[in-house]
Amino acid sequence: MRSIVLIAHNLRSCHNVGSLLRTAEGLGVERVFLSGYTPYPHREGDVRLPHEARKVHAKISKTALGAEDTVAWSHEPDVFEVLTNLRHEGYQIYALEQSANATPLPSFTPSEKCVIVVGREVEGLETEVIQDCYGVVEIPMFGQKESFNVVQAAAMALYHCTFS
Repeated sequence: MRSIVLIAHNLRSCHNVGSLLRTAEGLGVERVFLSGYTPYPHREGDVRLPHEARKVHAKISKTALGAEDTVAWSHEPDVFEVLTNLRHEGYQIYALEQSANATPLPSFTPSEKCVIVVGREVEGLETEVIQDCYGVVEIPMFGQKESFNVVQAAAMALYHCTFS
């Protein structure tokens, strides 16, 4: 079975984080890294002010529906450190982003140890993060809108990685 990791970098929405955790749990994702300023659920040894941690946790758990307790996740401020560590563990890392050199998702063949990186809800991933990835995968769009919500895009890519 393929080993799949998700990195959610610099997201702002607690609801998107909760939905990503729930999606990751449902698709058997091994680990989720919440990096940069991405909000994260309460954890032991949390350094945030208690009322802030509780408020963020409540928003995340509203959409995670308990997945925050069942999927392995961690908050790592430095995404480049996460990428380096995963590469050393033998993972191939793919940015999920619109790009001229991207592989369309239906043509994408994920590696046995695969990482999908998603980024900011509107702006997407920073160029430096994309350049630090093995490749770029894109979901073809057929309507008038230019992109999917980060959770829906991640769900499509993770489903493809799980079942292809």
